[in-house]
Amino acid sequence: MNIAVVGTGYVGLVTGTCLAETGNNVICVDINQAKVKSLKDGRVPIYEPHLDTLFHRNIKAGRLSFTINLKEAVDRAKVIFLALPTPPGEDGSADLSYILAVAKELGKIINEYKIIVDKSTVPVGTAEKVKQVMLESRQRAKGKEEGFSETWFDVVSNPEFLREGFAVDDFLKPDRVIVGTRSETAKKIMEELYLPYVRSGNPILFMDEKSAELTKYAANAFLATKITFMNEIANLCEKLGADVDMVRTGIGSDERIGKRFLFPGIGYGGSCFPKDVQALAQSASQCDYDFKLLDAVMAVNEKQKSILVPKIKAYYNHDIKGLNFALWGLSFKPDTDDIREAPALYMIEELIESGAKITAFDPEAMKNVKNQIGNKISYANDQYEALKNADALIIATEWSVFRTPDFEKVASLLKAKVIFDGRNLYGLAQIKNAGFDYFSIGRESIRQ
Repeated sequence: MNIAVVGTGYVGLVTGTCLAETGNNVICVDINQAKVKSLKDGRVPIYEPHLDTLFHRNIKAGRLSFTINLKEAVDRAKVIFLALPTPPGEDGSADLSYILAVAKELGKIINEYKIIVDKSTVPVGTAEKVKQVMLESRQRAKGKEEGFSETWFDVVSNPEFLREGFAVDDFLKPDRVIVGTRSETAKKIMEELYLPYVRSGNPILFMDEKSAELTKYAANAFLATKITFMNEIANLCEKLGADVDMVRTGIGSDERIGKRFLFPGIGYGGSCFPKDVQALAQSASQCDYDFKLLDAVMAVNEKQKSILVPKIKAYYNHDIKGLNFALWGLSFKPDTDDIREAPALYMIEELIESGAKITAFDPEAMKNVKNQIGNKISYANDQYEALKNADALIIATEWSVFRTPDFEKVASLLKAKVIFDGRNLYGLAQIKNAGFDYFSIGRESIRQ
């Protein structure tokens, strides 16, 4: 099938590459000429496990190509995916300007039946807006053109459920595929497109466009709520003297609750959960519904990002001016270089404001952090280099490489054996045996 993907950001690049992997001919469009040239030259602009392998294989096979020419891509394609940014506006609602601008252009240039697919995470009612913009744009460009109507195209909602760090696997082997359309023609084509990805029996779920749009927001808001609830339980555990790991195991064994998304820490970040929870709350507000639960989730998570900072300050009698801290992890989660809403950045800001110095290491995200904050902190070549002459170690991201360190080497490099762990990477008995002072989330604080 001939496919166009408009937008070569995280979602667009993964979508285009994975669609090409099953034999489709995919052309990706972006207005950034330098980015398109870089992609044509074989450079993958994001870190995502396994993406580079598929990317190069499909370019070599001639199934994946890139252009800045929207008309060129649209003329060739039967299905056009819109994978464009929807950043939060000042009021928290999703900004649809990129999507609607492309819809305006599509209205002018399509000359035969096409399926327009909203792949971006968008508010309820966006498919209808895209359709109206296309019709109005066509009428302004062509006048009352004989034969042209909304039957020339269908606008489908097909939200992505890609986890950063697992996006390729999530696309190739999805738990489910959500398709929002009431068009039998579009339904048949979308089913044909996605059948190779659900051969193991996972469902393609067809529904109306608004339900599909809300499904994506509801899923992310629920997961953010689950994470936040567990963080609140962890904070309560510290007050009551309970152990959150034991509580987590106890409730996670209930299959109604499940084991996933129950690990406490320093809050959620990234490009999806913060933006989508905020956008859903704003959508609710626009239709006069007070979604109190989401307001609480956002407030708790904002505080949780810096929950380690008071513990750090208390340990040093509220005076950390001039102290040096090693920081392991900068990305909002492991296996990605994405630093959007990363808790590490919030901690860095508070610690620097209090006069501390920081040397950080992250396997993938240091370039992005340096581009954002420059030399406010120092950057190490590896995790152990970051420890040299540091007063304590802070852990902000649970990269696998941090899970089994050489504790003797850690102790020899630090000025004092002190760890503040925002991801609960280490067992308490293990830390006691190693002789560290250790402060984590929802568990006993250890002072030796």
